[in-house]
Amino acid sequence: MDVFAFPPIAALLDLAYAGLMGLASLLEPVAGASAAAAAVVLVTLLVRTALIPVGISQSKAEQTRVRLAPRLRELQKRYRKSPERLQRETMQLYRDERTSPFAGCLPVLLQAPVIGLVYAVFLHPTIAGHANELLNQTLLGVPLGTSLTGAAFGGALTPMTLVVIGAVVMLIAVVGELTRRMLRMPPLPRDDDSPLPVVSTRMLGMLQLTTAVVAVFVPLAAALYLLTTVAWTLGQRLILRRVYPLG
Repeated sequence: MDVFAFPPIAALLDLAYAGLMGLASLLEPVAGASAAAAAVVLVTLLVRTALIPVGISQSKAEQTRVRLAPRLRELQKRYRKSPERLQRETMQLYRDERTSPFAGCLPVLLQAPVIGLVYAVFLHPTIAGHANELLNQTLLGVPLGTSLTGAAFGGALTPMTLVVIGAVVMLIAVVGELTRRMLRMPPLPRDDDSPLPVVSTRMLGMLQLTTAVVAVFVPLAAALYLLTTVAWTLGQRLILRRVYPLG
């Protein structure tokens, strides 16, 4: 069952679609045939601006995590042979500090419906029973409903399609790598014998490539959304790292 076919959600999706197409019409005198693509970027920026408080919450949580790291190390050393006691003492530390190991997660979860609704406009060929005309608009002659894999397997891969979508995918990968290098989180202090799990740096690096891989399969409109999002996120987090330094 398609959740976006549920009448209340379909109505919200249609409203988001109408707003985006209206914005594209306003941008047409300036952006011409690429007005819809410009509208995708602008709407993404507006959404990310509205979600700045979520970024602030995440930065505060990162700062708290680093500040508590030495005390967590002491707990690991003291209770390394008693995982249950270690867990209790760790949670007590977070309670005493009026925070949580999951601080910053709730705002991220709350933003998911907003992001999901906007993102769905770029994916669905039909919205509320009518065609999604956004996907028929173009960027440099490439329809926004075209995906790199779809064009390749459908025999419709033109040089311009490869250039435009390939450039978007490459830019996403570059921004992801810059994010990995510039915003690497200090590892949580732990001993080799600590029962607490550790996250592999290699795994974190692989996660940075996920968005670029996704962009190969989704329509160009969605890929533009992803590119704008990762670029905004990098810039925002660099600024917030200055406001909430990790040490």
